[in-house]
Amino acid sequence: MSEVKISAEPRTEFGKGGARRTRRAGKVPAVLYGHGEKPKHIALPSREFAAAIRKGGANQLFAIDITDGTQVLALPKAIQRDPIRDTFEHVDLILVRRGEKVTVEVPVQLTGEAARDTLIVHDHDTLSVTADATKVPDHLEASIEGLEAGSQVTASDVQLPAGVELAADSEMTVASVTAAPTAEQLEATLPEVEVATDEAEAEVGETTEGSEGADAAPAAEGDENAEARTEA
Repeated sequence: MSEVKISAEPRTEFGKGGARRTRRAGKVPAVLYGHGEKPKHIALPSREFAAAIRKGGANQLFAIDITDGTQVLALPKAIQRDPIRDTFEHVDLILVRRGEKVTVEVPVQLTGEAARDTLIVHDHDTLSVTADATKVPDHLEASIEGLEAGSQVTASDVQLPAGVELAADSEMTVASVTAAPTAEQLEATLPEVEVATDEAEAEVGETTEGSEGADAAPAAEGDENAEARTEA
C-alpha cells in the first residue's frame, strides 16, 4: 500500500473541550506513540485524512510532516467515529519504520458464488496478519465458489500476498455456508393474523343490537310507571 503524505500540527489543548475546538477548526485530534517515544498530540486536516481512509482503508500508511519539523511514518491503530455525522472524532497512530514487521487486522472479502439455495454467514470480517509496515494489504480474499451448505472457510483458506504471514489461528472460521430456508420455513416464522369472518361480524352486530334493546327497555318501563302515577 502506498503511503499518503499529510501535514499535521502539534496540539497544546487537551480534554473534551480542546478536542471539540480542534474539530471545529476542521481538524482531527490524534496521538502518535510507539518505539518507546513519548506520546505526541497532533491535529490532522479532516478532509485529507478522511479521503485517505476512504481510499486506502483503516490500515493506510501515513507519512506525517509535523510543523515542528518532525517527519514520521505511522499506521492508524484506533479510529473513533461519530456514527450520526460519520465524522472522525479521534485517531491513535502507531509509529513504524520501513522494513519493520507489524501485526494488523485486514478486511477479508469473499469472492465467487456458493451453491444455489445457500446463505453465507460472515463469522469474522477481518484477519490478523503480519506484514512489512509499508506493504500492508488493504484487503484479503477467500473464495466461496461452488461451496455447498455445511462448508466453512477458515483462516488457512484465505489467500495471502507475498511477504504476508497469518497471525490468527489457521482453524478460525471466517465464513460458513448454510442452507437457505424454504418457503414453508419462512411462512412458519411469520406471525399469525386473525381475519374477521362474516359470521363473527354478524355476531358482533347482534350483540350490539341486543345492547341497544336492553338500554331502551328500562326507559319504556319508566314511562309506564310515570303514566300510572299521573292517572292515580
